[in-house]
Amino acid sequence: MLRIAVPNKGGLSEPAIKLLSEAGYRTRRRGRELHIVDHNNQVEIFFLRPRDIAQYVGAGYIHAGITGRDLLADSGVKATEVCELGYGASTFRLAAPKGTMSSVHDLQGKRIATSFDRIMQDYLAEHQVEATTVHLDGAVESAVRLGVADAIADVVETGNTLRAAGLEVFGEPVMKSVAVLIANPQSVTRRGLEVLRQRLGGVLTARNYVLLDYNVQRDQLEQAVYFTPGISSPTISSLQDSHWLAVRAMCKRSEVHGVVDKLAALGAQGILVTQLLSARI
Repeated sequence: MLRIAVPNKGGLSEPAIKLLSEAGYRTRRRGRELHIVDHNNQVEIFFLRPRDIAQYVGAGYIHAGITGRDLLADSGVKATEVCELGYGASTFRLAAPKGTMSSVHDLQGKRIATSFDRIMQDYLAEHQVEATTVHLDGAVESAVRLGVADAIADVVETGNTLRAAGLEVFGEPVMKSVAVLIANPQSVTRRGLEVLRQRLGGVLTARNYVLLDYNVQRDQLEQAVYFTPGISSPTISSLQDSHWLAVRAMCKRSEVHGVVDKLAALGAQGILVTQLLSARI
């Protein structure tokens, strides 16, 4: 069986479970089980701490897992990034009391509080800056006020928490992260992993597209098809009324309302927009 690790809590957890469920895998738990078996798909799903997933995958106990790119980088393990999963975007930034620092070189000889020691140490080494990292498991924003550190390095979304602590970001982003599917290097050729990758890709593609159906008069077909070119080309079918044709095409979800407006103005009828569960194109 293919062993898959999923975050058991945090912002990466629910979207990961939803993604796997939409891809056809059993994810529903009766209670708070940390392990379920999907016999139909020959898969075992383990619910683990987000920070531990890369470690288990890198060591080979788990074949594949969903985690953040930043957590993978900070783990230091040899695991392969298979694909991005379209959620969990975040930015790892430096922050310090307002007006005190402007670049990474201002950290020379300073103390930096962070939960991501390896990422920060690698970044400092890359920029030839000698500084001390102070490991904290959370709430690093308070470290400066408490005198534990001179600056912090943490995941930043809106920056509201930093501002409330009297801090501001400075310098370039240390790294940008997103949720990713990772695999043990020895498992990348497993058939189950390739099926998983394709299924997840199908769901992610489907989230970006819809299926568009409509009827249009023959003399308006060329203009209508210009609005709805589809992936390769639209499907066109004859109707009982020879003056009309039925058209079916995939359309980008972000553009569909504008396309529908244009088709309606052209005189198209029976315009239907259908959500997709999976699409491999």
